[in-house]
Amino acid sequence: MALKRINKELQDLGRDPPSQCSAGPVDDDLFTWQATIMGPSDSAYEGGVFFLKIVFPTDYPFKPPKVSFNTKIYHPNINGNGSICLDILRSQWSPALTISKVLLSICSLLTDPNPDDPLCPDIARQYKSDRKSPIFVMRSRGLHCLLPVGKCNHVCELIGEVVWRSTELERQ
Repeated sequence: MALKRINKELQDLGRDPPSQCSAGPVDDDLFTWQATIMGPSDSAYEGGVFFLKIVFPTDYPFKPPKVSFNTKIYHPNINGNGSICLDILRSQWSPALTISKVLLSICSLLTDPNPDDPLCPDIARQYKSDRKSPIFVMRSRGLHCLLPVGKCNHVCELIGEVVWRSTELERQ
């Protein structure tokens, strides 16, 4: 059942991909995918390119996929390990949901974080009190590369890592 459903979703994504998102299997493993989300415009993540890992359980779609960010991101609902606090990936999962809908929900979370249900309380507090501050914006934009798709810049990755580590030290 899972393999048939995953194949169908892959075909559907090819025919009608969600805006600003793409996803597909890693190598020949249909149960492990990589997704890409472009940072939504008019958000702190605009211009960013985010990579996610999707792992489908063998009883998919009756159990939700495990979705996590591979790209580090400064967000109240996404922790340093890439875990995402999103109800449809846990308690509100329904077999009627698809990966396309999950990716759109994650895009929505980037546009409109939920600081009242945070994985990172310190970031949530800062988001609620001062999300327009230069420091918050710098951290939001400094943890991902602002380069066009297809470009790779090792320096940008290093800068992101330095900013990320300084943020982690401040939390301690």
